[in-house]
Amino acid sequence: MSMTSYQVESFGRPLAQVLRDIPTPQGTEVVVRVGSCGVCHSDVHLHDGYFDLGNEVKLDMTRTVKPPRTLGHEIAGTVVAVGPDAVGVKVGDRRVVFPWIGCGECSLCAAGSEHLCNSPRALGIHRDGGFATHTVVPHAKYLLDYGSLAEEQACTYACSGLTAYSALKKVGTLGPKDPLLIIGAGGVGLSGIRLARQMFGVAPIVVELDHSKWDIAREAGAGELIDPSAEGALKALLKATGGVAAAVDFVGAASSFNFGFGALRKAGKLICVGLFGGSTPIVPAMVSMKAVSVTGSYVGSLQEMQELMNIAKTGALPDLPLGTQPLASATQALEDLRAGRIRGRTILKA
Repeated sequence: MSMTSYQVESFGRPLAQVLRDIPTPQGTEVVVRVGSCGVCHSDVHLHDGYFDLGNEVKLDMTRTVKPPRTLGHEIAGTVVAVGPDAVGVKVGDRRVVFPWIGCGECSLCAAGSEHLCNSPRALGIHRDGGFATHTVVPHAKYLLDYGSLAEEQACTYACSGLTAYSALKKVGTLGPKDPLLIIGAGGVGLSGIRLARQMFGVAPIVVELDHSKWDIAREAGAGELIDPSAEGALKALLKATGGVAAAVDFVGAASSFNFGFGALRKAGKLICVGLFGGSTPIVPAMVSMKAVSVTGSYVGSLQEMQELMNIAKTGALPDLPLGTQPLASATQALEDLRAGRIRGRTILKA
């Protein structure tokens, strides 16, 4: 029995099709037949081999993503083989994979923060992921039941959904007079919009430069929509709200960070999530005088994903807009995302 994967063999070059034997699971390992795998914007950066930090500074990822490497971390599929020590799953189980796996030995892992481990084993980054027909998961605890959800929707909760959920949890409690601002209506931003109503009972104000995404943002649950490039947009927002209680930046560009920071009222929170790139200065005196906080948020924990899946399985969340492509189109899917041609999420079907 053989499997097919599409791997980075040279950064920035088309993914290479590779055929090899399906691995035999050892110990607690589980082999999953990949049915659906989401294409994330971070996959574009990993394919390039760097993250743009601005001012011509790049974060080199070539030592982290060691070719040949199979990308893809939003994975859902069916268990097809289990190791002799694997418990809790059986062949035929349909599961979504938590990919943000740590070393399992450090203090961060012991505290349940494997996604922040300094010696990570994340699928699709440090280990082969879901741009393949099969993938190996090191332990059954990383496999979550997605109930009656469509497999294509379920896989998106492993990154876009989880990232949005973890970021919104950092907002804390919001009252009826505490406006929430979400910046960006891409795949992760849309997850944040649909979760905001469920978690806080509010329709978030959404900042999105691309007007073609406004309709799907409204469908996800957005309230007012703002074009940040419009003259006086920030001033009008401040006048209407007095400043927002929290802003979640799902873009991570210099301009989006500046808009979110400028939109905060006193004691407001800016949660920075996106990885678009660029840099911007911060005036320390303004942080102090406004008593604001700026917090980073990176994907999420296994516990948070379990919480999120419990919410998702109730059917309370609107579906994320999806488009599907065959696994063989993985390189094209990356190019489409890089060029900004994707609305919602692209799912590769193995």
